[in-house]
Formats: sequence, structure tokens, C-alpha cells
Amino acid sequence: MTSLADLPLRADLVGRTAYGAPQLHVPVTLNVNENTHPVPEDVRADILQRIAVALDEVNRYPDREFTALREALAGYLGHGLVPDQLWAANGSNEVLQHVFQAFGGPGRTLLTFPPTYSMYPNYATTSGTAVVDGRRDDDFRLSPETLVAEITRVGPDIVIVAAPNNPTGTPVGLDTIRAAYDATDGVLIVDEAYAEFMPKDAPSALTLLPGRPRLAVSRTMSKAFAFAGARLGYLAADPAFVDALRLVRLPYHLSAITQAAALGALAHAPLMLRTVDEIRVQRDRMAEGLEALGYRVAPSWTNFLLFDGVDDPKALWQSLVDRGVLIRDLAIPGSLRVSAGTASETDAFLAAMAALTPVGAR
Repeated sequence: MTSLADLPLRADLVGRTAYGAPQLHVPVTLNVNENTHPVPEDVRADILQRIAVALDEVNRYPDREFTALREALAGYLGHGLVPDQLWAANGSNEVLQHVFQAFGGPGRTLLTFPPTYSMYPNYATTSGTAVVDGRRDDDFRLSPETLVAEITRVGPDIVIVAAPNNPTGTPVGLDTIRAAYDATDGVLIVDEAYAEFMPKDAPSALTLLPGRPRLAVSRTMSKAFAFAGARLGYLAADPAFVDALRLVRLPYHLSAITQAAALGALAHAPLMLRTVDEIRVQRDRMAEGLEALGYRVAPSWTNFLLFDGVDDPKALWQSLVDRGVLIRDLAIPGSLRVSAGTASETDAFLAAMAALTPVGAR
């Protein structure tokens, strides 16, 4: 049978493995930061109706500029944004891939700050962009001084900061974002995939967009909107930045079905986001339960927790799977990550952790 070694693969892809979290069929799946609450029935009915209308013209190409969707996204985000400042694609992964295709490439460099979202280096590799890892402060934080020092050291063309960070849940202050923008001549991407889970009074980097044409803020509907399977991510930036992304996107990259589904979800945004408060409650329950068992939990502004103090992460991960609970081992020494879900999922996770944690460790 033919293997990759038998094919004329690009040299920089040889030896790499494809991205992917385990997809196991277990009762409690808390490993990829999904919103485990179902889409409300009324919203599902509206989405189905919109898709049915879209199917009437599915023999035609969709609106290449997804005009209605950009208008809806601008309305949802607020902050005085207009449709010309919005971009969308099949998940924020494709949005960020467009950024790398437009602003990265051979001879250009990405500065990222591990541990962080593992796809950032992948975008770089697939676009021929070099990757340099920057350092973080203690407790996974990023101070303005540290970020500016790393930008000065590297001179990157693209800087990505996840705010809050994945997989640690760590917040990033707007003072850090301002300082980073002023320090770089490249583009600065603030990945706010978990923005809806931040404290309600926490300001978004969206407030920094005016007067900063090299700044972009990416978001997703996968998390707070419980829309991971629909694949809709988006970005807000200066209109010229958005124009740059048009140069690299594939024709008609957003299907009529995807546009219709996303418009249906956005039309019911308050109802779709009702689960956010409940997820915060379950996140905090998990944190309290883990700390009671003797684990250290990183402060989180997201729908997940990183906890450490684990003697053997791989063994604990497997023992949880054996008990029907799937979380995430990200190869961070002594640590595992768990997504917050429903109350019953929290119960199952904490019960399994209590059963697997030695009494002497509590």
C-alpha cells in the first residue's frame, strides 16, 4: 500500500502529523471546548426554514460577499462596526488561514506564545511562514513589557495573541494589546474565540480597532453559540485589512447553507447565548471541585479549565476515558484540560476525578 513516504510531499511537511483531538464515543465528551448544550428548538426551527429557502436556489452560487451575514455580524458585535469591517469563513480556522495567506509566506515570521492554540504554527507551516515562540510571564500571563520585548527581539510579520488564551484560560489586558500593536510593523491578531465567556464588564479588543489598520480581532460561533458543527468563524478589522483577505479566499467559500444557518443563529443571539451563564456556573463548580481534590486550577475566562498537580496525565486521561469521561491531554507537564458542560456532565467528571484521586493527595 502506498504511504506518504512514496509521494513527492513538500519537504517541510515530511514527518508532521495532522491536527486532531481524539474523537471517542463516550457518555461525557469534554475535550474540545464545545458548548455541550443543544441549540434551542425554536432556533432550530427557524434555521431549518432558512435552509429550506436557500435550497430553492442551491443550483446557483451563493452570495460571494455574504452581504447579509456581514451586516448581521456587525450588528451583533456592535462597537460601531460596519459590514465592510467584517470577514467570515468556515470556522475561525479558515479565517486565520486567510490571514496567513495574505500576510505570511516565505521570508516572513509568526510570533506566538505557547502554550497556546496549537493550530497557529500549522497556519504558518502551510503558508511557508517561519515560527518563533515567545515567552510568557509566570502563571501563563502576558504583560506589556514581556510582549514588547519579544516583538523587539523577533521583528515578526504576524503576531497572534489568544485573549483569553487557550489552553490556559488566561486573560490578556488591553494595555498589552495596545503595547503590542505599537511595537510591531506587522499585523496583530487578537483571537477572541472565547470572548462571550469573559466577565461581562471585561472590554474586548474590538474597542481598539479605530485607528489601528494592522489589528484584527477574530471570533467564532463554535463556542458560545453552540455552533461548532456549522463551521462559522469571523473577523473584524479595518476595511483595507478585509480587502487583503479577499485576495486569497477561494471563490464562493461560504455556502448558501452555511450563510442561512448562521443568519438564523444570529437572529436569535440572546436565546442562543443563554447557556453562557450556565457554563460559567459549571466551570466554577469544576474549579472548586478540583481544588478540593488538591489540584491547582488556572484562573479562566473561558469555557474550560487547565488544572495541574497531575502525577501522570496520560494515565489519568485514560482512566477517565475508561469511566466514560473524555477530557484533553495537551502534553503540558502535570496538566490536563477539561471543558465546562452541563450540570450532569460536571457531576460525572467530578465523581470520576474523586474516584481516581488518591485520598492522600486531597
